[in-house]
Amino acid sequence: MTNTTSLSELQTSAVAKPRQNFAVSMTNLEGFELAQRCAKLLASSTLVPKEYQGNLSNCVIALNMAQRIGADPLQVMQNLVIVHGRPTWSSQFLIATVNTSGRFSALRFEFFGEQGTDTWGCRAWAVERATNEKLVGADITIAIAKAEGWYGKNGSKWKTMPQQMLMYRAGSWWTRAFAPELSMGLQTADEVGDVYDAQQDTGGSFAVNVNDLRDLSPGTKSSPAAAEETPPDGVNTETGEITEPAPGQQPDTSDTGTDELNLE
Repeated sequence: MTNTTSLSELQTSAVAKPRQNFAVSMTNLEGFELAQRCAKLLASSTLVPKEYQGNLSNCVIALNMAQRIGADPLQVMQNLVIVHGRPTWSSQFLIATVNTSGRFSALRFEFFGEQGTDTWGCRAWAVERATNEKLVGADITIAIAKAEGWYGKNGSKWKTMPQQMLMYRAGSWWTRAFAPELSMGLQTADEVGDVYDAQQDTGGSFAVNVNDLRDLSPGTKSSPAAAEETPPDGVNTETGEITEPAPGQQPDTSDTGTDELNLE
């Protein structure tokens, strides 16, 4: 006697394995394999920025970041900007992330002070939905922009579009204060472009790249050898003043190789 089993019975029996849905993840094998397959598809697209075209590693990182903040992968790729070798967000994306998070009302901006003066400024605020509390961010003023050196940089947008820059900076500061998990510890592109952070080395000390802090003319490069050149004779190394030898006295150009004086 032969027992027949229908397809529906097989699907509901203990023998049938339930279908599992996996999400992109860096912590389990199934999620990581899914991330690689998605990354391969995105890397072959011409719609993604050049940093991701043909680069599976960058695509996997973008997918992981998108999964963590609940954003669309292509949206993350379009708004993850590399400035001075560091990943940053665009200010618009960071504000949009807050607005679509569902935890807060949309960010709002209040201007205060007199426009055209250093007292002109902006603050961002939003209402937390869980507590109905109004969360007010730090005040950003033109005076702060000038004191921090943002305003006077070459090509600074603070001079040409100060109202927009006040809103962008107020929004990014609000996010870092009340929802730092949405920015994942990254600054905005305009913030990194305005300032240069000292980097901590393995010895615990901080250093900055001098070439990033000085304006070099095209085709010129600074080198350690140039900085260690011996100052020319007849120049005061402290003041830069040219000194003349006393009348009848000639500069001593001999090199005896010793510090002793010949008194004979």
